[in-house]
Amino acid sequence: MERFTERALHIIQQIPEGKVMTYGQIAELAGSPRGARQVVRILHSMSDKYKLPWHRVINAKGEIALKDDELVQVQKLSLESEGIELLDGHKVDLKKYQVSTDK
Repeated sequence: MERFTERALHIIQQIPEGKVMTYGQIAELAGSPRGARQVVRILHSMSDKYKLPWHRVINAKGEIALKDDELVQVQKLSLESEGIELLDGHKVDLKKYQVSTDK
């Protein structure tokens, strides 16, 4: 497994309940600032195997980025069950719910 993938998996596993991270944020922390699409692939192919909290990962606009209606509903319900309020039914207030990575 590539080092970036290992780091990304670890970061995703550490997202606390009731918080979110963006694909780009994870990519940057894992060592590849332009690797957001790689994070998407990791989530798609490894979420089940590594029991990743995939529902806590959203796009840079704070929006649910999935295209599959069923998965969108699962993500919405999962976020709401953790106390995350969705604006307009699909958007997360990043100022309120995003994991801070400031040092």
